[in-house]
Amino acid sequence: MLDLATLAALHEKYREAASLPVADFTLGPHRFDFSAQTYLMGVVNLSADSWYRESVVLSTEAAIRRGRVLHEQGAAIIDIGAESTLAQAARVEGAAQEGTLVPVVRELAKAGLCVSVETYHPSVTSACLKAGARVLNLTGTTHGADFFREVADFDAGVILCFVQGANVREVSDLDLGRDPVGAMVEFFARQIEAATEAGVSRIWIDPGLGFYYRNLQDSGARVRHQMHVFLNGFRLRTLGWPICQALPHAFACFEEEVRVAEPFFAVLALLGQTSLLRTHEVAKVRGVLRAMELSRGAGDILPSS
Repeated sequence: MLDLATLAALHEKYREAASLPVADFTLGPHRFDFSAQTYLMGVVNLSADSWYRESVVLSTEAAIRRGRVLHEQGAAIIDIGAESTLAQAARVEGAAQEGTLVPVVRELAKAGLCVSVETYHPSVTSACLKAGARVLNLTGTTHGADFFREVADFDAGVILCFVQGANVREVSDLDLGRDPVGAMVEFFARQIEAATEAGVSRIWIDPGLGFYYRNLQDSGARVRHQMHVFLNGFRLRTLGWPICQALPHAFACFEEEVRVAEPFFAVLALLGQTSLLRTHEVAKVRGVLRAMELSRGAGDILPSS
């Protein structure tokens, strides 16, 4: 059972990391001040195979409408994808992704929204950045130099996802025999070096907790792993960049109330000092964020002496 003693011991062990700053930056007209607040990223899924039904849209018009709604609900970034990360989902090749994504990106960018595109295809990245996307949500590990040059050329940002494999659809088993956050620090350090050498100056790091590894299908093991990474996420601040966390679902725990899973995990992510929450439930998670912001400062919680 998670308790205050566990949280206190974790903070004490890594106290120095908890106090480290992370970079702030601007993407076009969009300013991100991570030292002052946490931001929300709303999800638009243009794949009928996506598990989270409430985020699925099947037409350009519906995707644009959902993007606008998520923005009004409080999402600072709209993340759009055309291929589900589920292992059994259909693969969507680059040309098909471009045809689906580009019209949505163009319209939302024209409306002044900050748009992110989730992909591991270089051609999709190029087409969407040209259409006005400000962020690449990179779910692969190959062709890194090509991706990073494109991001730098368009003065955009990149979310570096922790992926054990070539891409999110071709993952190997997750190494559960060591401290997962320590392994992530090593992975991200290499990715950050490659990105900054290519001229990228706006980076988020994402532990990839929503990805489907074969050896992490047991619901108990999966949730324990996710909780550990959420609460230990602040240790990634040693890398100097803001942390993005994709909020998971834990259907086995929440069952018919699965739509409240993301708000629950948002609490853990915020305790771990996450800078950007990627969520299908922007309105619900925004409420959690507001409540957590009200409790800032130990003086608001600890009894007066």
